[in-house]
Amino acid sequence: MPDRNLSLLTDLYELTMMQGYFNNAAYTNTGDRVCVFDMFFRENPHGNGYSIFAGLEQLIEYVTNLRFGEEELAYLDSLGLFTEDFLKYLKTFRFTGDIMSMREGSVMFPYEPIVRVTAPLMEAQVIESALLNIINHQSLIATKAARVCAAAEGQPVMEFGLRRALGPDSATLGARAAVIGGCIGTSNVLTGKMFDVPVKGTHAHSWIMSFPDELTAFRAYAESFPKDIILLVDTYDTLKSGVPNAITVFNEMLDSGNPPNTMGIRLDSGDLAFLSKSARKMLDDAGLQKVAIAASNDLDENLIQSLKIQGAEITVWGVGTHLITSRGQSSFGGVYKLAAESRGGGFVPKIKVSDNPAKITTPGVKKLYRIIDKETNKIKADYITLDHEMPDMSNDLEIFDPQNTWKRMTLEAGRYDAVPMLVPVVQSGKCVYASPPVMQMRAFCAEQKTMLWDEYTRLTNPAKMPVDLSDELYALKQKMLHDARNV
Repeated sequence: MPDRNLSLLTDLYELTMMQGYFNNAAYTNTGDRVCVFDMFFRENPHGNGYSIFAGLEQLIEYVTNLRFGEEELAYLDSLGLFTEDFLKYLKTFRFTGDIMSMREGSVMFPYEPIVRVTAPLMEAQVIESALLNIINHQSLIATKAARVCAAAEGQPVMEFGLRRALGPDSATLGARAAVIGGCIGTSNVLTGKMFDVPVKGTHAHSWIMSFPDELTAFRAYAESFPKDIILLVDTYDTLKSGVPNAITVFNEMLDSGNPPNTMGIRLDSGDLAFLSKSARKMLDDAGLQKVAIAASNDLDENLIQSLKIQGAEITVWGVGTHLITSRGQSSFGGVYKLAAESRGGGFVPKIKVSDNPAKITTPGVKKLYRIIDKETNKIKADYITLDHEMPDMSNDLEIFDPQNTWKRMTLEAGRYDAVPMLVPVVQSGKCVYASPPVMQMRAFCAEQKTMLWDEYTRLTNPAKMPVDLSDELYALKQKMLHDARNV
């Protein structure tokens, strides 16, 4: 991403609003007006009990490299919308604000701040569209990957979606997000190069069809890649030729004195439950109990779960189309809303009011804490406070549902931890955060998922994680709603 100028990766109204602020600086106090925006989302995708945060590294790259070059300014000038003075301002434009964010791979829940931007108004405004584009896409794919991996129950899942993704960026960054969410690797070689993640693959049906017969094709592949041999067995007849020919080649390689590190077959069509069970018996009868059985063919979490219920003997899953496109839900609903603005040496909270309660925002400069049970190391709730507040773990903590306040629980002093979830990533326009390698993010995500009670990880009808407001924040929100109704 640093090699591309993404300054025009924005909705037009971000730029027209910028010019409006610029032209009305005396009225809007644009030059000195610092604002706080929150990114949050309202629903977990796919009816999940949680979501996975991803895309931070690309967001940091975008913000810290944001420049309007001559080519971009010439295009904006050609639109006939922008004044010469405003374009001159854009020529030296840089993001100078602060960003706090969750770490990539974090488990997250609806209505809590996952990114907090504090910056001069125009700077905070213009990054909105790109910020949402980057975080929404990767968080969607990471969450879908987490669901798929949950269905696989610890068995390895490979991301195979390059050819079905919605363009090169979707494929490459989507594969990155899928690995963060739990996949062990990808077939996308560019993703492997860019992010140092494992790349895996076998061969196509065309490989088999390019040789005189299936056995010759299998032997040629095994000779070319003798250490890791995965053979696609469904080109002609899976059980009558594919598996028997694979057994022949596996035995030849074992007898060669240079045995492979791994051996496996891949099923890409047909009744995967029946074929895998039949293939397993044939392999076991041949003394090849360690040969893996991989499956692909339009898999998703629901089909994987169904196949496991049927007793399918599949040990590796290759998931493509349904993962990289997040089949079933095509977007992640993250939004970016004004929460506070500077005035009189401090920040004044701002609230958006709506007839739809779900669209009412939570005002103020906020922090997010994760409340963790010390005994089990499981998440009890997430807790949103005003910026100056800090949970006192030496006292009991009462958690309540902000929408249904009668739903309450008390956490006893000394039996819980309150962990800050937002960390500084950009300060005064400069990156202050070192993004870890993607495989470390994957390990962090795996650790995060172990902190969820089973009730929240069900694929169907999961429990809803409590996301509470501090008493002071709740009172502020209620007062501002009351005042808004009585304007």
